[in-house]
Amino acid sequence: MQHFFEKLFFHPQSYHYIVIILLTPISIVYGSLMLIRRISTRRERYPIPIVSVGNLIVGGSGKTPFVIELASKLPQATIISRGYGRESRGLVEVSRRGEVLVDVEMSGDEAMLMAISLPNASVIVSEDRKEAIDMAIRNGAEQIILDDGFNRVDIEKYEIVLEPREIVNYLPFPAGPFREFYFTKRYADIVLVEDVDFVRRVSFSNLTPRMLLVTAISNPQRLDRYLPDGVVGRHYLPDHSYFDEESIREMMYDSQADSLLVTQKDMVKMLDFKLPLSIIELKLDIYKEINWREDR
Repeated sequence: MQHFFEKLFFHPQSYHYIVIILLTPISIVYGSLMLIRRISTRRERYPIPIVSVGNLIVGGSGKTPFVIELASKLPQATIISRGYGRESRGLVEVSRRGEVLVDVEMSGDEAMLMAISLPNASVIVSEDRKEAIDMAIRNGAEQIILDDGFNRVDIEKYEIVLEPREIVNYLPFPAGPFREFYFTKRYADIVLVEDVDFVRRVSFSNLTPRMLLVTAISNPQRLDRYLPDGVVGRHYLPDHSYFDEESIREMMYDSQADSLLVTQKDMVKMLDFKLPLSIIELKLDIYKEINWREDR
């Protein structure tokens, strides 16, 4: 079912449009409710700068590498995320000034990737972003970055929205990938368009002649244009899924692969695996100047 809707959202075929037409009335109602919520909700201000890095669509649009790139330029930032895919609940302090405090099951994959990538930052996950903001302030945070925070309309913040270059389906959920109506991007302080305002830079480490691509990211077909030579098979799991080492070992054997080709987000869930890993490493070059600290 998830694969069907990922295709409907991002790569719709002719048969998908029957479902899209049937779901459009629900999408209009959903989008309208989200718009009313955005307009009517009172926003709470905090004594330190808060910047949100978000998007309008479900799934990946480069938020995690963007947050890492932004936080790497700050002396003592605290990143607050919901912690998608984690096996814990409530508020969890993932790292404090670069010291990782929990495992990936407690943090979730994206939060762990941010924690191990940023030696000067702190990472907190919580469903209640305000509770996490209060903890960050108590811990001495100088700036806060809200990961995936555009839909947190009850917090006063500088809004950065990342927009994919190629969008096919502009409808709100469930007929399309948008969390709100497309035009609500005008509520952002700055909209950055992929391949115009920021560009993904992909590199690889530990490549082998024969690699099995195994990944648990949203819309995994977006990796296709970056893949190196030597990919002999592909195995996609739902976004944020955890991996079973033995089943993957069997898949490697069946495909006669020398290594697994994984993203950095996948890699943090395989650190204890005794399997050879080839890593897809992603960074962002941000071309547009962002003066969010001056905006406070």
